[in-house]
Amino acid sequence: MPESPPSLDNFVAGGNAETVAALTGWLAGERRDTSFCLWGESGCGRSHLLQASTFTLVDAALDPSLGSAPAAEQLAVDNVDALNEVGQIALFNHFNRLKMSDGMLLTAAPQPPVHLALREDLRTRLGSGLIYRLQPLSDAEKAAAVAAQAKERALKLTPEVIAYLMRHAPRDMRTLSMLVVALDQYTLEQKRPVTLPLLRELLNMENA
Repeated sequence: MPESPPSLDNFVAGGNAETVAALTGWLAGERRDTSFCLWGESGCGRSHLLQASTFTLVDAALDPSLGSAPAAEQLAVDNVDALNEVGQIALFNHFNRLKMSDGMLLTAAPQPPVHLALREDLRTRLGSGLIYRLQPLSDAEKAAAVAAQAKERALKLTPEVIAYLMRHAPRDMRTLSMLVVALDQYTLEQKRPVTLPLLRELLNMENA
């Protein structure tokens, strides 16, 4: 069973229920604001939500000039803080185009627009839209999410196994979700149930 693609349904909201509700409403056209900015520290789920939007997505960390950004009516730009001078002008132009055509621009960054090292005119435009912070999940929320994802796959994880995983693996949700997928595949290959020794084997292979 492959990893599920990012969606609003499989996003672990934790303390972000209000932010997810606001984003869901905006995506559904309940608000007419041109832009919606998500900000928060690395691993809080910004990229997941941008992918879940199903907008045309460009990652400024990989394309700082936005050279690959098409004239889409629904555009998502991840890591806007990584835009270079050319990319900032491009995003400014995309914003104006989308505002004129009632299009939508979804962006993500580690800080709110006002604190980003961007052109003043671009900062102002991004700051004029909806701005929501994503809070990182607590360890208890992450453990509950791992248990839920394992249950979806009919994968039996004891509290001891989940606790060990939380202690010995990177604790961002993307990595933890990928490890649940890998654990599911490994148990099928090995034809063994999930035990602490089996989890240690998998983690050692992942770290090798």
